[in-house]
Amino acid sequence: MPLIDIQLIDGVFDKDQKQRMIKDVTDAVVAIEGEVMRGVTWVRVLEVEGGHWAIGGQPLGAADIHAMQRADA
Repeated sequence: MPLIDIQLIDGVFDKDQKQRMIKDVTDAVVAIEGEVMRGVTWVRVLEVEGGHWAIGGQPLGAADIHAMQRADA
């Protein structure tokens, strides 16, 4: 029984995006291990409060991630 955790900064992804992540990760497990694994593959989305996640010692929040996304566009 695979248990897969996806950790995100709260407020970055909307409900539909998180549901797509859950579906796509489950589909990836099924593609590797077979359809029998679908019913026993657990996926959890864990959201971390903004400012409680850091890169290089710098705390990040949803606004920081959205700014990075805009810079990439």
